[in-house]
Amino acid sequence: MSSPTSESFDLSTLGWDAFRDAGFADYAAAGLIPARVSRVDRGRCDVHTSLGLFRAATPAVVSEEGGVVTGDWAALRLDGTPQLVAVLPRRGAIYRASSDRTSRRQALVANVDTVVVATALTAKLRPSKVERLMALAWDEGATPVVLLTKADLFDGDPAVAAADFAAQVPGVEVLQVSSITGDGLDALREQLRGTTVVLGASGVGKSTLVNAIVGADRMDTGAVRSADDKGRHTTVTRELIPFPGGVLIDTPGLRGIGLQDADEGIERVYADIEALAAQCRFADCQHRSEPGCVVRAAIDDDELDADRLDRYERMLRESQWAASRGNARAERERQEQWKTVTRQQRAKYQLRERNRKR
Repeated sequence: MSSPTSESFDLSTLGWDAFRDAGFADYAAAGLIPARVSRVDRGRCDVHTSLGLFRAATPAVVSEEGGVVTGDWAALRLDGTPQLVAVLPRRGAIYRASSDRTSRRQALVANVDTVVVATALTAKLRPSKVERLMALAWDEGATPVVLLTKADLFDGDPAVAAADFAAQVPGVEVLQVSSITGDGLDALREQLRGTTVVLGASGVGKSTLVNAIVGADRMDTGAVRSADDKGRHTTVTRELIPFPGGVLIDTPGLRGIGLQDADEGIERVYADIEALAAQCRFADCQHRSEPGCVVRAAIDDDELDADRLDRYERMLRESQWAASRGNARAERERQEQWKTVTRQQRAKYQLRERNRKR
């Protein structure tokens, strides 16, 4: 058996619970042990176990949505070369629409409880980007927290900026923090539950934030281009880091992220619009010029921002369109499978007929 490369871990601090333990009984009977994926790299991964950290192979291991990702719980075999045998069902995974033409969802991280949506106070605050990540979190049952970073570099009052932005994205906790001075870190730590993933664009200070929370230089950090306030990818892969308050996952910067079949999360982000729409005279109201439209009345009375309604509608259209592509792909795959089975059955029948006539 391969030797671990670090100290052992209490699985409960990594997110293991009685429900997962009960579901692992068959794997335990086969001599396998629970392992949480810390990092995935070129067909191999680092996994945390009660015996320590191992480097394991992932031969043909397929999860419910593609391959193994950081945060997955898996069954690990230690006979000879450590090897993942199976990925356990995910809870609170964060997905995005794939960038290729397959319309399959792509898992970013798995088994997440809290999503820190980080954006820098030194750049223009864009509600659309933040709301998109909030929708991903809520759609999978995770809790989003919006974090305005680099408060020490902000030319203004960070608390006022946080309050103003909170008014644009209601229903979520909006905090401001300086990872350099430590201001706001205690308030952030109070919001972290279980496994926390930090999402945001490059240059917003995610890795510096992770180091500040963990209390060690675990992640590389880099400078930001002063011309456009954009950063380079200092984090090139997703990595899970245990710390006394739970588990943190740092991620590479996201330039763009597509939504697919995330209607529940979108409706949660725009719960205020959903509540208004429920009062419209017509159930299929498009909120344009229909009589008795409560949403349009709220806009006319300056109680609702028209841009917010536009973001809501655009995000829903994108999610539903991507989902329809995925459904069409799945139907094509079913048809191809049926054609294959039919051809095989026809070939068997023809072979039987030839043998019978001999």
